[in-house]
Amino acid sequence: MNKTEFVASVSEDSGLSKIDSAKAVDAFFKTISSSLKDGNDVRLTGFGTFKTTRTAARDGKNPRTGEKIRIQASNTVRFKPGKSLKDTVNK
Repeated sequence: MNKTEFVASVSEDSGLSKIDSAKAVDAFFKTISSSLKDGNDVRLTGFGTFKTTRTAARDGKNPRTGEKIRIQASNTVRFKPGKSLKDTVNK
């Protein structure tokens, strides 16, 4: 499912117009992104938790040339699904 399909599904399930659903979805993504950027976890009870973690610098390899390269440390986002989501997916 891509974003357009997701917005259409939200629109259908909520009874909102596609324009209003797109605004709501964009606001949802923006809120999660800005919270993670500020270093906060986002816990959605029954769905899961988004949190940032720091990935250490490491050595890698250029797949084209085989040359060794240095991959810089960076922040990454992790998602841990909640029990309700796990149960729904596993039914």
